[in-house]
Amino acid sequence: MAKRDFYETLGVAKNASEDEIKKSYRKLAMKYHPDRNPDSKESEEKFKEVKEAYEMLTNPEKREAYDRYGHAGVDPNMGGGGGFGGGAGGFGDAFGDIFGDIFGGGGRGRSQGPQVYRGADLRYNLEITLEQAAHGFDTTIRVPSWDKCDTCHGSGAKPGTSPVTCSTCAGHGQVRMQQGFFSIQQTCPKCHGTGKIIPEPCAACAGQGRIKRNKTLEVKIPVGIDNGMRIRSSGNGEPGTNGGPSGDLYVEIHIKPHSVFQREGDDLHCEMPISFAKAALGGDIEVPTLSGKVSFTIPEGTQSGKTFRLKGKGIKGVRSGFAGDLFCHVAVETPVKLTEKQKDMLRDFEKLTTEGGSKHSPQSKTWRDKVKDFFE
Repeated sequence: MAKRDFYETLGVAKNASEDEIKKSYRKLAMKYHPDRNPDSKESEEKFKEVKEAYEMLTNPEKREAYDRYGHAGVDPNMGGGGGFGGGAGGFGDAFGDIFGDIFGGGGRGRSQGPQVYRGADLRYNLEITLEQAAHGFDTTIRVPSWDKCDTCHGSGAKPGTSPVTCSTCAGHGQVRMQQGFFSIQQTCPKCHGTGKIIPEPCAACAGQGRIKRNKTLEVKIPVGIDNGMRIRSSGNGEPGTNGGPSGDLYVEIHIKPHSVFQREGDDLHCEMPISFAKAALGGDIEVPTLSGKVSFTIPEGTQSGKTFRLKGKGIKGVRSGFAGDLFCHVAVETPVKLTEKQKDMLRDFEKLTTEGGSKHSPQSKTWRDKVKDFFE
């Protein structure tokens, strides 16, 4: 029986591009593949037919010969292609660019060497004070790390011996498995992707080629760093596999609670207890800041809860051009453990204040008026 025209078999025009040919082949190969049609002799024959057409038309030399001389130009007896198992541009190539990215396999141009992996990142929690965060400082930290084994010099093999090529993957680090018409490439289960087997492991490192040690690193804490921020130390994480790059070390900052200040962004807040007399009479008071003590004047009749803002007395953040503010929240302190003389003086003061009317207690008058309105 005469062979059908290859272009007709794939349902494409004679000037079709390689992408158009490949797209048509994928569709037909899926339709007629023996795994999908196990009891159909007709489907098997059609699958062979479309495969042969695809192999011929995706080979530039064979396509040119076919276009000039027809089937005679690609006759197997004359050096042409054909057959289910050979030729360029086979079934695996046509589907490799689809399934290769999913299963790690390859289409054309895929790497066949051992897999290279980047090392894992590490995290180090560093606890610092608010003063250290505000002013910045240099410090050293000790972190666990993997170093090359001094005994085997990183080979993992016992001194006097050497690793050998893995027989399962022939040193590629990967093996290919056939599942139906899928060709799946995966990490070699014997050498775990290294491409090498160590018959006699080094006793010092148990064949790993590396040992765990603590190393000391210098870390610069920038001015104004805040709680939860991280500093990256490039290349100081876990080492890579098969020559892959090392990961990074992230130093995460945790600021200890402060006895006086609470931080809110670049601003600071503090509670400022003052005496009853100071609140009533006003006057100068001294408050602490992270850069020393400062004084300011509070007015007469300052009420508890009043907030005073000291501009620029907060923290200059990492990304800020200027420092935040310090907010002092007044807390009028009620005197305790009074002597009888002090109590008598306060009773006299209370009597004089009451006789003076509501002008001495504006907040109390306002509150009484609100209560009165509520019940009425």
